[in-house]
Amino acid sequence: MSSKEVLIDGIPFPAEITRTKPLALVGQGLTSVEIHFLQIKYNAIGIYMDKDVTKYLKNWEGKKRTELEEDDRFFTALFLAPVEKVFRIVVIKEIKGSQYGVQLESAVRNQFAALDHDEDEEEEEALEKVTKFFESIYLKKGSITFDTEGKAESKIQVENTSVVEMIQKWYLGGSIAVSRSTIKNLAAKFEEILSQ
Repeated sequence: MSSKEVLIDGIPFPAEITRTKPLALVGQGLTSVEIHFLQIKYNAIGIYMDKDVTKYLKNWEGKKRTELEEDDRFFTALFLAPVEKVFRIVVIKEIKGSQYGVQLESAVRNQFAALDHDEDEEEEEALEKVTKFFESIYLKKGSITFDTEGKAESKIQVENTSVVEMIQKWYLGGSIAVSRSTIKNLAAKFEEILSQ
């Protein structure tokens, strides 16, 4: 492993990637499920962002990790910040794509429902497109399931802003996020970043 890589459950993630500009690895974690007292890891998560994100997080300068971790407004500001972001989700445990697609669809629909928002036709089509894409594939260990904003060889592109925001919220949604370890790691990293 090079010094410019971070291992997340044995999977190397570059500390920085370049799209239109350099993006730093600002958060990492895992998704997992507990079955009969066994923790089964499904995905390794790397969150990359433009360093200019700090311009949109001034209200949280000097805050401690625990304060950030418990503040859903911080995570909302983070995922709504108009900066380039890349979510790199790598499969650890092989699963059917349909299982992942249904989880993603369910999470987005639940978030819309929590906002008392009925999906419009475009949002419905975008969500169905994502679900249908995952129906026919098998997610093998090491495959990248999700890499937003800039992956040239992508097989599906979600262009509906509301659906994209809800997918980002699934990973960056503070108390409702799919991965507590990612939220804890983001809070720790941003405590450091926002104290400089």
